Amino acid sequence: MLLSIISSSAISASAISMITSPGLPQYGAAVVVGLIVLLSLKEVLSASEKWNKSLNSSFNLAILPLCFAFLAVICFNILAIV
Repeated sequence: MLLSIISSSAISASAISMITSPGLPQYGAAVVVGLIVLLSLKEVLSASEKWNKSLNSSFNLAILPLCFAFLAVICFNILAIV
């Protein structure tokens, strides 16, 4: 009885993991929207008198990981098509 419960749960877990995609594509839209918002804010604020070096580096700290995630989403989608 116990063996059948364990084997059925192992089979269902492996079936779920085979059809579940990795976490990157499901957050692709959030990455794109966040990147667009931060880049536009950086562009608008760079023309402001409040712009300084620390604000620039703060925006770069937020934008750089989003750029890497954006490139990863693009590569994943290209590889999914091919």
